[in-house]
Amino acid sequence: MTSPIAASEDIFDYIVVGAGSAGCVLANRLSADPRNRVLVLEAGGKDDWIWFHIPVGYLFAIGNPRADWMFKTAEEPGLNGRSLAYPRGRVIGGCSAINAMIYMRGQAADYDGWRQLGLTGWGWDDVLPIFRKQEDHFAGSSALHGAGGEWRVEEPRMHWSILDAVRDAAVEIGIPKIDDFNSGDNFGAAYFHVNQKRGRRWSAARGFLKPVMNRPNLSLRTGVQVSKLVIERGRAVGVTYQRGGEQATARARGAVVLTAGSIGTPQLLELSGVGRGDVLSRLGVNVARDLPGVGENLQDHLQIRPIYKVSNTRTLNVEYQSLLKRAKMGIDYALFRRGPLTMAPSQLGIFAKSSPDLDTANLQFHIQPLSLDKFGEPMHDFGAITVSVCNVRPTSRGSVHVSSPACQQQPVIAPNYLSTEDDRRIAVDAIRLARKLCRAKALKPFELVEFRPGSDVMSDDDLARAAGDLGTTIFHPVGTAKMGRADDPTAVVDERLRVRGIDGLRIADASVMPRITSGNTNSPTMMIAEKAAEMILADAKV
Repeated sequence: MTSPIAASEDIFDYIVVGAGSAGCVLANRLSADPRNRVLVLEAGGKDDWIWFHIPVGYLFAIGNPRADWMFKTAEEPGLNGRSLAYPRGRVIGGCSAINAMIYMRGQAADYDGWRQLGLTGWGWDDVLPIFRKQEDHFAGSSALHGAGGEWRVEEPRMHWSILDAVRDAAVEIGIPKIDDFNSGDNFGAAYFHVNQKRGRRWSAARGFLKPVMNRPNLSLRTGVQVSKLVIERGRAVGVTYQRGGEQATARARGAVVLTAGSIGTPQLLELSGVGRGDVLSRLGVNVARDLPGVGENLQDHLQIRPIYKVSNTRTLNVEYQSLLKRAKMGIDYALFRRGPLTMAPSQLGIFAKSSPDLDTANLQFHIQPLSLDKFGEPMHDFGAITVSVCNVRPTSRGSVHVSSPACQQQPVIAPNYLSTEDDRRIAVDAIRLARKLCRAKALKPFELVEFRPGSDVMSDDDLARAAGDLGTTIFHPVGTAKMGRADDPTAVVDERLRVRGIDGLRIADASVMPRITSGNTNSPTMMIAEKAAEMILADAKV
């Protein structure tokens, strides 16, 4: 049920802070036992806007305060002094309500790497059953995929001949065609599978939260912002939150679970006195627990966006110029749930290696039959494709820290992109590989001409600078409250997602990733939430 803001203290078994991708999973699982009273607090609102459900609606949701926290990064030296918009979902379903809808787990080696860090229970063989449990895959149940779960996965409902040709071009340069990026090894070229159901976006709210909102033991409060954890004698016993001029406190008998994401979770910890002592002291925040890893270890995938003009083929740029074709797109979607309105931001994916010495792919291409200078701006008025490429295992590390004791003040987000020599080298290699792909014979009929960065940009130094000019976030921040062993001074949570030194407090979102996964991060975040729910419920029985 949806409940009004409380005038006095409420008591629950579990309080979940954030109804995003992870929070929706936790709300579902923790409230499955009717004996558990669960409160979910969400700063955003309901997903009662059409653009949350039509797949192409991300164009209207990103950069709109109805859907987006509207964060911005600090000016980034690696991006030649640019500051980026840093979209994060502010609505039930969180980023799954505004993201690219790409279903991606990453690589088996990602999770085995976590296990090798000493994080028991986080290897590929441990997490694969969790992915399968959540999944409702279009191909049905198999050793790799699940059926009947809440997280719907479908094939894209539209193809473009230019993207088929790019996939053929990948084969020419040694990258095979594959059917599925989610087998544990994603090296290859394929169309992305998407979180949609019959042409509509399938968010975490639609899959996990809304179907169980009739449970009498589950309360959702929207439009409220948690301002502080209530910590008494080393234990998190509740939260203080506000809406407008009202303030209330809710208390938890069992646990407070933070699912506010890689920006919101470290911000709330620091506002509550949990974090780096020097950061907190400068702001006049009393230190409840000195945890130097809070807000550190920020990792993100930086996409570099080469653009190529094309001829003799359809692209969305050109088709969108025609009012008649735009009308046809609307009719196609309204009557048949097909056509460009069903498109994810990227349709074709390629996972490749920047060096043959690598065991697994470290580059992810997102190929789009369109081009624009940046999201939120109009598409170009000429036929073009974007050959976006990102290093999926960056070595650069940034930070997120509060700038004020007021919860309404945005934190300082400093991703520190391209700050390592390794990342700069791979960025140059990625642009060169994109050029090699676009010179393949399969693309000759389309007369590709490099528009960005331009064929006159040739030297390593010039290409590195171009990477800084063209690079932008692909919306995958992780790691700001990472998991680690007891002897890791920068670890914020242990392998059971318990915050070190604060009883009754867990974190169950992308901020706990010690290292970023090799691909899109939404479904791995939901896997983390599923494991968190299992551990929380198991520990409650002890």
